[in-house]
Amino acid sequence: MSAEQRLASLGLTLPPPPAPIGNYVPFRLAGNLLFLSGVGPREADGSMITGKVGAEVDVAQGYEAAKLCGLNLLVNIRAAAGSLDRVDTILKVLGMVNAVPSFTDHPKVINGCTDLFVAVFGDTGRPARSAVGMGSLPGNIAVEIEAVVLLRD
Repeated sequence: MSAEQRLASLGLTLPPPPAPIGNYVPFRLAGNLLFLSGVGPREADGSMITGKVGAEVDVAQGYEAAKLCGLNLLVNIRAAAGSLDRVDTILKVLGMVNAVPSFTDHPKVINGCTDLFVAVFGDTGRPARSAVGMGSLPGNIAVEIEAVVLLRD
């Protein structure tokens, strides 16, 4: 089953492409390497999941926020590559969690994104990954995630 077929079989629909907030582009291609700018947990209506994980946002809500980030990254992959079926490997994910200083479950939050990638791409969706805590994120979003992807010709 192709990545596009897996996405459909999961019953997931991708939100409209996010517009950059600032002077940058959502992605850059360098040969077959696709560098994706960080995205937040943007819902289809444009609203964001906000708040600090460990205070207003619990781990389960953070997981869902990271999954939304993953969906927004998939939108940008499709925009850059034309189809999710061009993805060879998700190489690297950097997940940033807007967390209270005592929070220590950052990987459980970022699993929301990487679990989605594995569901869509299989084992090639399992990236090298960093899951880190931040004192704040733009607009008080709960999570921001960026990625590097290897595309097929």
